[in-house]
Amino acid sequence: MPIAYNTPRDKIFDGVNIALLLVFAALTILPFLYVLAASFATEAEIASRPFFLWPNDPTLETYKYVFSTNTFLRSLLVTIGVTVVGTAVQITLTMLMAYPLSDPNLVGRGLIMRLVLFAMLFSGGMIPLFLVVKQLGLLDSYWALILPMAINPFNLIIIRTFFQQLPHELREAAEIDGANEFTTFWRIMLPLSKPIIATFSLFYAVGLWNDFMSPLLYISDSSKWTLQMFVRQVTISTDPSTTLGNLDPNYVPPKEGLKFAIIVIATLPIMCVYPFLQKHFAKGVLIGSVKG
Repeated sequence: MPIAYNTPRDKIFDGVNIALLLVFAALTILPFLYVLAASFATEAEIASRPFFLWPNDPTLETYKYVFSTNTFLRSLLVTIGVTVVGTAVQITLTMLMAYPLSDPNLVGRGLIMRLVLFAMLFSGGMIPLFLVVKQLGLLDSYWALILPMAINPFNLIIIRTFFQQLPHELREAAEIDGANEFTTFWRIMLPLSKPIIATFSLFYAVGLWNDFMSPLLYISDSSKWTLQMFVRQVTISTDPSTTLGNLDPNYVPPKEGLKFAIIVIATLPIMCVYPFLQKHFAKGVLIGSVKG
C-alpha cells in the first residue's frame, strides 16, 4: 500500500524543499533572462539599469549588426560544421569500438577495457596532447577540434554496457541466418540503439559546440575561429566592433549590447536541439547503467 505523507511535519518538509528548489531554479535562470533582455536593450538602458528582465525600449539593432558582419557569420558556420561533422565522427567511432567490446568472446577484451579505464582516470595533460596534435600535423586544422577527443572513455563504457544488455540470442539468430558481424551491427543493433545514440550524440554535440580550449590551443588562424573563440574575443575586447568589423564607419555599434547578443546567439542553438531529443534523453541516460 502507498504510504500517505499528510502529517504536518511532512507538509513542512515538502514546503521547504519546494521553496529551496524554486530559489535554486531562479538563481539558475535569472542570469540568462537578464542576458537575453539586455541583448534587446539600448546602450543607455544597459548603463542605467543594473538588472532588468524586460527592456523598456526593445530594439533589434544589435542583432542586425551582428548578423551583417562576415566575421561572426564565418565563425558560426565553422562551429556548425565542426559540431555536425565531429558529432558524426565521434558517435560512429564510439559505437564501433563499444560493440565489439560487448562481446564476451573477444580476445583481449579485458586488457582493452583496462586501458580504457586507465585513459578515463589518467591523462598526459595539455602539453603532451598539444605535442601529439602538432606531430600529426593537425595544427590550424578543423580535425584538431575533433580527433583528439574522438572517443570519450566514459561514454564508451556506458554504450558497451548497453550492448551487453541486449539479448545475446539476437546475435546468435543473425549468425545462424548467415549475417556477419557488420551486418548484425548495422541491421539489428543500431536500430535498437536509437535512445543511446540520441543521448550521446547530444553530449558530443554540446561538448563540441561549447569547446573553448581546443581552438585556443590548436587554432591560430583567425579565419578558422569557432564561435566560442569569437565570443571570447568580443567579451574581452574594450571595443567589440574591432573584432566584428564595422561595416559602416559612421555607425557606432553598442558595445555592451553586442556582448549580450553574441552570448545569446552562441547559447540558443544548442538549447533548441534538446527538445527534439528529449524523448530519448532520459531513457538513454539510464540505459546501460543497470550493470557495469
